[in-house]
Amino acid sequence: MQMFNHKNLKLFSKQSMNKPQLRYIDNLRRATEALALGVFTALLAPGSAIAEDLIKKTAIAEFGEPLYAEGIEHFPYANPDAPKGGKIVLSAFGSFDTLNFYVQKGEWPNSIGVVYDDLMTGSSDEIDGLYGLIAESVEYPEDKSYAIFNLREEAVYHDGKPILAADFVFTLETIKEHGRPFIKSFYDDILSAEALSDRRLKFTFGTTDSMKPITTAAGLSPLPVHYWQGKDVTASTLEQPMSSGPYRVKDLDPGRSITYERVEDYWAKDLPIKRGLNNIDEIRYEYYRDLTVEFEAFKAGEIDFRSESSAKRWMTEYDLEEISTGDILKEEVPSKRPRGMGGYFFNLKRDKFSDIRVREAIMTLYDFEAIQRTLLYGQYKRINSYFPNSDYGAVGATTEAEKMVLEPFADQLPEGVLDKAFEPPVTDGSGRDRKNKRRALGLFKAAGWVLKSGKLVSSETGEQFQLELMTAYPESQRLALPYVETLKKSGIDASIRLVDTSQWRVRIHDSDFDMWVGGLNFFPPPGTELRSFFGSESADVRGGNSGGIKNPVVDALIEQIVVAEDIETLQMTTRALDRVLLWNHYAVPSYFNDESWIAYWNRFGRPEKLPVYAIGFPGTWWIDPEKDTALKR
Repeated sequence: MQMFNHKNLKLFSKQSMNKPQLRYIDNLRRATEALALGVFTALLAPGSAIAEDLIKKTAIAEFGEPLYAEGIEHFPYANPDAPKGGKIVLSAFGSFDTLNFYVQKGEWPNSIGVVYDDLMTGSSDEIDGLYGLIAESVEYPEDKSYAIFNLREEAVYHDGKPILAADFVFTLETIKEHGRPFIKSFYDDILSAEALSDRRLKFTFGTTDSMKPITTAAGLSPLPVHYWQGKDVTASTLEQPMSSGPYRVKDLDPGRSITYERVEDYWAKDLPIKRGLNNIDEIRYEYYRDLTVEFEAFKAGEIDFRSESSAKRWMTEYDLEEISTGDILKEEVPSKRPRGMGGYFFNLKRDKFSDIRVREAIMTLYDFEAIQRTLLYGQYKRINSYFPNSDYGAVGATTEAEKMVLEPFADQLPEGVLDKAFEPPVTDGSGRDRKNKRRALGLFKAAGWVLKSGKLVSSETGEQFQLELMTAYPESQRLALPYVETLKKSGIDASIRLVDTSQWRVRIHDSDFDMWVGGLNFFPPPGTELRSFFGSESADVRGGNSGGIKNPVVDALIEQIVVAEDIETLQMTTRALDRVLLWNHYAVPSYFNDESWIAYWNRFGRPEKLPVYAIGFPGTWWIDPEKDTALKR
């Protein structure tokens, strides 16, 4: 009996067991425990009852209770009396050539999520609370080895046909077989889906005693079987997807614009979690490849709302007459939203980055203080975590609790992990810091790279060290230029390449880069998606861990995070993982902004209360008829 205890099962490595084996072990454990309790159950056929007591919830959270578990008339940041109507135009950077975001082919519009519903949906006032949407409730046993979602009878697609359990079975199978590696990673611990009836959907998990797979399953959006029959679900397509959400695609010009229209008879509009939301009748996104042109379109009144990401533009280019007259409003909104790591990410599949001293040397040459002074106008904060602005990142020196997590791996950890705070090198901000340059050259020399005649060359081959930074965002290119110059002054043949968003995606998926510039988001609370970001198994999967990180300590910590049973354990382990990633110098940390900078034409109304973790635009805002009539532009 002892060998089947669920606590012991967590010690098995996923690398050593495939999913059928996991399923077999889990089934055997449950059968053995049932016999020990004197409860004789048979394996149930699809559609039959579940012969055990289940916990039933209409709202769930991964840890603790959801904020609004007792029920609400509407979310506090929504106005149920808001007027419906009107049209707005927003901007997006880049392009798109498909509306099928589940599979790896093509580039999809980020806004496409507005056409979909999930089994359960979150609030913007909390990190992990979920409330019944397509599913009115969820049931699960005490050990959380499976979950059953009960679908609402009124839940229908835009063509009026009901949303069925079989649609979710098809969706999960599609993701597991054809989905992008990053999307797949979220569903690693969901072994299977089964339609017990048209409205009763069962997911079986590869873990026990964890809410994570239940909350992950709750975030699934359905692909309707009746629509996809006879179609290639793996193909790029610009055909409007059949969906059930508050908006549908009205019109599109591939790569240039996409327009969504509000569904007036949206099946969920009167649910408390939807009241006061989705007030605008039509939302069009215009796509731009030039950020200056995009900003000029906003100033000309062709774009209604702008979220600014350039410190230079925010500080120097908003001295507009329309702001002085009140026709354009400009705000700096404090943001509690967890951010991901922003920086320069190494491709460890390139041999020149395999030595940790090389990576540390390149990190040492990044002069944040000079960039903050000359280009960022003092508006940003230095990143020193993969989980900034959250409760999951490491702060200060290693705590005793974190040491307990890390000490079993002590002989595999870089120096400093167990007893020091990770602090990126600091300069005087002059742009001519000699101390850090000397330190970097010392690290390069120890790794076999020496400075000769102004060039950093291999002591074995005499070949100069080359380094190309890749980005798809012009602002990142501008902000990286001082770094490139610093690298050049240290003897490196450094350059930066600006590519379009389509080429960017292909090169990232193919690991065709030295370093890429950008941000690595995380999804609090962190979980199985970390395997896709940092796990060894995904390092050789196209579109997976493109940086090529293969570290057994990282793998072990991720698995501990996945099975964490309480928020304290999760945070402690995530902070330990953060330290391991930082001290291995897999990236050069850059900076982040703890404010949201927004500017918009004064034609909107919005609730007095903003959501805790979002601005709420456009979902909670509406067009104010009086302001709209008075506005001159």
